[in-house]
Amino acid sequence: MGRPDRRGGLGEQQRSPPGRLRVKREGAHARYESADGVGWITLTRPRVLNALDARLAKDLAEAASAAEADSDAWVVVVQGEGRAFSSGMDRAALSAGTIDEAFFRLWIQALNGLEDMGKLVVAAIRGYCLGGGLQLALACDLRLATADAVFGLGATRHGLIPDGAVLRLARVVGLGRAKELALLNDHISAEAALGMGLVNWVVPPAELDAGLARVIEKCREGAPTATRHTKRLLHESFHTDPRAAIDRVVADQMDCMRSWEMEEANRAWDEKREARFHPPRPPASSGRAARRAGDRDG
Repeated sequence: MGRPDRRGGLGEQQRSPPGRLRVKREGAHARYESADGVGWITLTRPRVLNALDARLAKDLAEAASAAEADSDAWVVVVQGEGRAFSSGMDRAALSAGTIDEAFFRLWIQALNGLEDMGKLVVAAIRGYCLGGGLQLALACDLRLATADAVFGLGATRHGLIPDGAVLRLARVVGLGRAKELALLNDHISAEAALGMGLVNWVVPPAELDAGLARVIEKCREGAPTATRHTKRLLHESFHTDPRAAIDRVVADQMDCMRSWEMEEANRAWDEKREARFHPPRPPASSGRAARRAGDRDG
């Protein structure tokens, strides 16, 4: 599986065939690339541990939009270039007055874009995951961390609200733990984060790439249509009465029943093999259209 390495581009042993990697924005503070059906959003300020500034917020929002629009990518990985995921707010930018309302709106737009994306979004975390870095990780569906990763918020200590975390953190770790992290601003280890459910997996630093490859392959085992609906319904479950959602759930279920993925799952069952959902097929080949095409070919 070709993947951008932490220096940008692809590792020499993992280089994709020509045309398989698309660089959406070169030289930005966050960029989007895709290779082999995987999208990669990378924060590209390694000299300042991927600290957040106005340009990064703008570029991240654009990268999230590019990932959503990329029909070739079903899994999207968010990572930081260098030795940190993100150390949080750029204090130099904050003291210089370049962090303003436009920054916060773009930042929240970027996080919402990741959370609302109809794809699986995985955070690959190494080193510092602090402040806005933790907010960014929380906007992802799944979080893989190295054993040396450090987590924390700290916004209230600097006179700010952890805006990207207050609406997500309690859903992930519970209200009590969320208050502890957001109000006391302690840093915690990867093992502590795993224990409270803040991350899904912890691996040795040297095994991040291998662990990430396993997570990506696991994500590909699910049918894209069913996974997309399930992700959205899980998010909506926090503010939706199950009795009021029956029409929506049934409509989504019928969309799954009509999809090409259901045909593939049934065929795989009959043939005693695992279903193959990737690469996804275009919509025109799904449902009855696929059956009619098969009849004509026969």
